[in-house]
Amino acid sequence: MLLFVNCCVRDCSRTKRLADRLLSGLDGEVKEIRLSEVSFPVADEAFLKHRDSLIMSGSYDDPLFAMARDFAAADTIVIAAPYWDLSFPAALKQYIEQINVIGLTFGYTAEGERIGLCRAAKLYYVTTAGGMIESDEYGFGYFRTLAQGFYGIPCAVQIKAEGLDLYGADEEAILLSAEAEIDRLFSENE
Repeated sequence: MLLFVNCCVRDCSRTKRLADRLLSGLDGEVKEIRLSEVSFPVADEAFLKHRDSLIMSGSYDDPLFAMARDFAAADTIVIAAPYWDLSFPAALKQYIEQINVIGLTFGYTAEGERIGLCRAAKLYYVTTAGGMIESDEYGFGYFRTLAQGFYGIPCAVQIKAEGLDLYGADEEAILLSAEAEIDRLFSENE
């Protein structure tokens, strides 16, 4: 399964345009999660107690863990997250809180070493910015660390287009350049 985590909210999203280009070249049935349509639970004390009790009892089939199960089972993951306010949309952080489930997406050895439990070999992080991305660490870097350090996903790839709204920028040329980069990714893997 190819999991598409869609954080885009605009009808004419430039990030979604690039993600669609990427998805068209990947193999597998696509399962899309539109974060703008997800009603995330409030992570208050009652929620955390309930979640912890489910984890302690090994009740991973509970609907609360559906997103974590999908994330862990995906062969490839594509995250489309526009660059907002020096990072990614808040809904993506809420999503992360739902998929970080010990025993499903990561675990620990008897010696206390963290081990990734996700199946995916690659995670693609697609982003666009009207201005310049000040640091990749607040978006892609965060996901690269989670993918490689927690989930056991060995390869994390960023696709980005930035400076789209700067005075004098050729928005279409910037997007076409990012699409050409996506096409090069596929030609390198042949």
